[in-house]
Amino acid sequence: MAVPKRKVSPHRRGIRRSHDSLKPEAFHECPNCGELKRPHNMCDACGHYNGREIVAVGL
Repeated sequence: MAVPKRKVSPHRRGIRRSHDSLKPEAFHECPNCGELKRPHNMCDACGHYNGREIVAVGL
């Protein structure tokens, strides 16, 4: 079924799409090694999470 092209105004369409934009990724500094890591994730550089070593990372 056809829908009129101007049924929804551009202003209302923009309001609806306002939450679809990309958000900048958040990074925190690892307290163990100082590398940037995502919050609530294990550090990829040193393998620590919440002050404990989760994965042994060998060099």
